Amino acid sequence: MQYRKDKWGKDISILGYGCMRFSKKENHIDLEKAEKEILYAIHNGVNYFDTAYIYPGSEVALGEILHKNNIRDSVYIATKLPQYLIKSQSSLDKYFFEQLKRLKTDHIDYYLMHMLTDIAAWEKLKKLGIEEWIATKKQEGKITNLGFSFHGNSDMFIKILNAYDWDFCQIQYNYMDENSQAGVKGLMAAAKKNIPVIIMEPLRGGKLVDLLPEEAKKIINQYTIKRTPAEWAFRWLWNQPQVTCVLSGMNSIEMIEENINIASNTKLNAFTQEDFEMIERVKSAINANIKVNCTGCRYCMPCPKGIDIPTAFKCYNQMYTENKSSGRMEYHQIVALQKEMSDIRNCIECGQCESHCPQHIAIRKELKQAQKALQPWYYQIGVKIIRLFKFW
Repeated sequence: MQYRKDKWGKDISILGYGCMRFSKKENHIDLEKAEKEILYAIHNGVNYFDTAYIYPGSEVALGEILHKNNIRDSVYIATKLPQYLIKSQSSLDKYFFEQLKRLKTDHIDYYLMHMLTDIAAWEKLKKLGIEEWIATKKQEGKITNLGFSFHGNSDMFIKILNAYDWDFCQIQYNYMDENSQAGVKGLMAAAKKNIPVIIMEPLRGGKLVDLLPEEAKKIINQYTIKRTPAEWAFRWLWNQPQVTCVLSGMNSIEMIEENINIASNTKLNAFTQEDFEMIERVKSAINANIKVNCTGCRYCMPCPKGIDIPTAFKCYNQMYTENKSSGRMEYHQIVALQKEMSDIRNCIECGQCESHCPQHIAIRKELKQAQKALQPWYYQIGVKIIRLFKFW
């Protein structure tokens, strides 16, 4: 494993463990499986573990595993204050101490204001006394580093970056988001201030692997250097010295092993001009087919009408990155075989999803387009027939 420095000179593994996508068993986190995976990662050098208050069961699982194996002090825990739920100063302590209890710890190494999208959100927190609260928690040793995770445009990112003396930050960044979200402009602005940058969505929710169009796969497969799509995406990030740590939502030993191998062998500034040109060709192939830039982060959920919005968009995109029948088939299998249908047609256009979407997708508009594409009349008839068998 390789390491890069935080603001205070501590070593952070360049591969971080994203704890949002632990495997489930009977609708609960499979703790035994997650324990094996986390221990394997730690034993192979991963020391940065990222979770959040709103990731169902994640903080509890991580805390239990670290406590059971007596390895809390062997790693850095990063978790996030749900700032969008904060209504008063007293609620700061309410959520924070609940997180300490869940994580079975007396301190958080890297604490983030979760999903800041606008400077107004930070100004609201300042009025509630967040700066004094942070200073107290730092003085007490309960928070070591204070940062924020961000979804929005680069100009707003820089405003938030300059609004406080942050210890680190977390942004969505990958070769498809080089000039969107905080982007390379935000990355460089943080580096200029000596603020470490943690990367989320390095594969755009798996899109840069699982949903690559055939033309993009062909470009990668025919390139002179043989690497997997995931490896190219990770190496593109680690090629940049401004990137401190890249998070991966790993949920199998094979995935962890592969990512650790890549992280152990990558080098700074190793990309050639030909490598960059190949990535540009891949980007062009992807942009030629995709319909909705959804990363599957699920911040739009739950939908009050039960619509599985990320799955709908995944299948909608799949129609154009793979083929129409596979996208439609997957969507209707998921919808038709559930007792409570997550049918797009249930949408009442309340807009609740759009207010939480980090990608600022016009979800209501795109759902209408997805519904037309995914549900032609003959598929609707098929769903009705399938539901007669009540597979649930």
